[in-house]
Amino acid sequence: MPKLLDFPIIVINFKTYLESLGDRGMRIAKDAESVSNETGVCICVAPQFTDIKSIANAVSIPVFAQHVDPYPPGSYTGSISVEAIKDAGAIGSILNHSEKKLQLASIFAAVKMLKNAGMFSLVCAEDVEPAMAVAALSPTMLAVEPPELIGTGIPVSKARPEIVSESVQRIRSINREIKILCGAGITRGDDVRRAIELGSDGVLLASGVVKAKDPRAVIKEMAEAVLSSR
Repeated sequence: MPKLLDFPIIVINFKTYLESLGDRGMRIAKDAESVSNETGVCICVAPQFTDIKSIANAVSIPVFAQHVDPYPPGSYTGSISVEAIKDAGAIGSILNHSEKKLQLASIFAAVKMLKNAGMFSLVCAEDVEPAMAVAALSPTMLAVEPPELIGTGIPVSKARPEIVSESVQRIRSINREIKILCGAGITRGDDVRRAIELGSDGVLLASGVVKAKDPRAVIKEMAEAVLSSR
């Protein structure tokens, strides 16, 4: 695993919230960088597409895209290519988020294209069985996110801990190299700590940070939870 990523990890998905657009997204990225430098915890951000380049140029922490299409450069109007996000400064991409679903064949193609470009893939799955199918594709990271808990503030690590623990066990039986993240409803340091106790290698979160009154304070609380779980 390249040194750009270290585990346990925190990945913050900015989605398309107004609170994470433009200068507001830059502030969150800077807060994440500040906490990462202060604590030594690896924190990644996934800005909106129009902000990838400016944020990647402004911070030292890893930057991901929120999605990439499994098409080569060419006549694919409106698509996002691996080459485009790499040129903008991203080191990888989220794939198959419940809000941007892909067919298994498309996930496989995108994971392969990212790998060939020397980039990372973070593939989302909604439950144990889909996670098993995705694990066979050998992404860098696999995030288990029950869609019914996304944005609710109810953490999967507490509401449905069996999904996390079973996913960890079964995914590692297929491929021990894949890093497993816990997502959906993660809003507090305790949620992060519990996710890691269940065997995950970190968390994927969004509104818990992006829509917080004090994003830096929330990021700091979560980073400290990572430190306490080591």
